[in-house]
Amino acid sequence: MASSIAQDTEAPADFGEFRRGWKVVLASLLGIGLGLSPMPFYTMGVFAPHLSKEFGWSIGQIMGGLAVTTITVLFAAPLVGVLATRIGVRRVALASMLLFGLAFMTMALSTSSLTQFYVTWAIIALVGAGTLPITFTRAVNHWFDRRKGLALGLSLMGTGLFAMICKPFLAIIIADHGWRAGYLALGALPLLIALPTAYLLLHDTDDHEDAAVRTTTPGGLTMREALRDWRFWLIAIALLPISFALGGPVPNLETMLSEGGIDAGSVVALTPLIGLFALIGRLVGGWLLDRFWAPAVAFVILSLPALSCWLLAGGGLDMTTAAIALSLVGFALGVEYDVVAFFVARYFGLRSYSAIYGALYVSFALGGGIGPLVFGWAHDRQGSYDAVLMGSLVVLVIASASLLLLGRYRSYAEEAIRP
Repeated sequence: MASSIAQDTEAPADFGEFRRGWKVVLASLLGIGLGLSPMPFYTMGVFAPHLSKEFGWSIGQIMGGLAVTTITVLFAAPLVGVLATRIGVRRVALASMLLFGLAFMTMALSTSSLTQFYVTWAIIALVGAGTLPITFTRAVNHWFDRRKGLALGLSLMGTGLFAMICKPFLAIIIADHGWRAGYLALGALPLLIALPTAYLLLHDTDDHEDAAVRTTTPGGLTMREALRDWRFWLIAIALLPISFALGGPVPNLETMLSEGGIDAGSVVALTPLIGLFALIGRLVGGWLLDRFWAPAVAFVILSLPALSCWLLAGGGLDMTTAAIALSLVGFALGVEYDVVAFFVARYFGLRSYSAIYGALYVSFALGGGIGPLVFGWAHDRQGSYDAVLMGSLVVLVIASASLLLLGRYRSYAEEAIRP
């Protein structure tokens, strides 16, 4: 009886949150999904063979573009977090989506100059930093409380959707019009889809229906206070190897699977599994985060791809083992962003959410950015990915387990805005 009463009392509130906030969730889904986080990461491996053939670059040199993106994000992400806090998510996101789409299209002008290639990636990362989850998840966190995890999961589904459709989409474009047209088509997506949707639907807070938002400010730690908190550094340190181990294989999958014995046609069929299971991970992860202790959820899901590393390092892949390996990696990638956003909201509050998330994103971006480069270098020098995969197996388990030390959530009351 008690449980049924609880469900009855929670349902209207849950429905009310989504009734008011679905527009922000949709705008965030498209903005994140067609933004800086997934687009270079999931498409670099598609373009790599074409760039290598035309310009003579090695896989490691091409993956260096992701490293350049990472280095730029290290400086840009915290700045974007501060800007989103001071001038609002909407302004930052709209400007960044416009510039990001235009900058991405300039990749079609690439020449044999590696310097130009890297500089272009740096510009893309600089102007596109406002499309990272740092900005959009701040708005989502303001609109949702009871179903924060599910709302974040739905918002971050865009990365999984893009990962699932980008490779078949690019395969058709490149086959018919060449790789340069592929960059033009990708750059047009945020301009034609994400930008107009965000212009119409994205708002920082519920200005129309929630008068309390205008008379209170979110509680929580300041950025300076968070930097003195051991939990911040635990999360930051754990994120680095986790994002390295999860992000390193993805842009290298085409090469990894081909050398493991999977034919080209099957590779095209298998790689969308990353996106499909990232979508499933977003939904299942968000549901689990709302109902169970987040560090335990993170430990279980983020350590599962250790099995993927073992399978991929074994060589002699078949369709079944490859599908299992990719599915586990995709599922974990689908949860990773959600976990970080959830941790920030529950352990540090919303007062300086974007700034704290931006600082933590540095660790995430650093690991995810150097991962593909290190994996590419390992392949160039050793002729296989086996050693780096086995190293990733170990660090995934250790780093994920360290999150269990975070302890209980904190509660922060809103503070009245002083006139």
